[in-house]
Amino acid sequence: MSSLTPAQIEEFGRELDAIRAEVLANRGESDATYIRKVIKTQRGLEAGGRAALLLAVFPPAWVAGTAMLSLAKILENMEIGHNVLHGQWDWMRDAQINSAVWEWDTVIASKGWKHTHNDTHHRWTNVVGKDRDVGYTLFRMSEDQRWEIGHLFGPLINVLLAPVFDWGIALYDLEFDELRRRKKTFAQVRRDAVAFGKKVARQSAKDFVLWPLLSGPSALPALAGNVAANIARNVWSHTIIFCGHFPEGVQMFTAEQVENETRGEWYLRQVQGSANIEGTKLFHVLTGNLSHQIEHHLFPDLPSNRYADIAPRVRVLCEKYGLHYETGRLGRQYASMWKRLIKLSVPSRASRITEARPVPLAA
Repeated sequence: MSSLTPAQIEEFGRELDAIRAEVLANRGESDATYIRKVIKTQRGLEAGGRAALLLAVFPPAWVAGTAMLSLAKILENMEIGHNVLHGQWDWMRDAQINSAVWEWDTVIASKGWKHTHNDTHHRWTNVVGKDRDVGYTLFRMSEDQRWEIGHLFGPLINVLLAPVFDWGIALYDLEFDELRRRKKTFAQVRRDAVAFGKKVARQSAKDFVLWPLLSGPSALPALAGNVAANIARNVWSHTIIFCGHFPEGVQMFTAEQVENETRGEWYLRQVQGSANIEGTKLFHVLTGNLSHQIEHHLFPDLPSNRYADIAPRVRVLCEKYGLHYETGRLGRQYASMWKRLIKLSVPSRASRITEARPVPLAA
């Protein structure tokens, strides 16, 4: 993983713990004001977008409404929903801005997502066979994953996935592959499928039935606006998430490498297994501050508005210990991600080739 000694790794971890403790001690009204302001802005954009789409038969109203609704869905999904469900704002003891009750504006059921994302992905970041997010059971993102014939279609599947990304993640969260490997019972899958069906019904009724019907003569263009806003949100979130996890500078790990892992080693893996994206303050907000993916993986439950302040300190700390801090502009990270995906979609000499079933995941 690195050339650091065990003592250096633990000291690295202690210095990161100190940063975390400092933020925890200083959380307060300014942080609460921030998230409430973002929520207020998001709701204003959504109300404005839906109001404009009531007149969507007029092209200027359609463009304005679709743009505002797209921004509202991006903010709700990235900076609000994702971070609230991480428990970043639970300390406020707000009855609504709380990970236990929040249900976001997407077909993804919150409970299932918190299991696959919070409990599994963040614990086993980039560990092949333990972190199912390494390729989402669809793509080959590491030489340690067996190559299969289906991986040849990875680039095409990725293009098709982006516009329907929330549907892809929702189906992925059902863990059908775990059922096949008998690590999940049929009753559990059925329970999760019922929750998914209910969420799909609510979301579809709202976006694709109720609001278009309320638009009267503008029903069809209003429907098109809602579809376009969902696609915009999905393509954006897909881009940011893939750029934060799969550029070439991001490392993957084997289960053997993380046996008896210490807290310092866990921190080290988060740094080496994540990538940042450089941009403006507005850009960071629209990414849900996942443009600070390294800091998010180090401290997933700290308020997202603090990542920008923490990032320079984490980068200096990485330089101190001679660790690579993967960062770059969006275009660079996006191109790097695609280069990795295309390269690993074909077998190499080191590839373990199989045409049978997917790699069994470790327990």
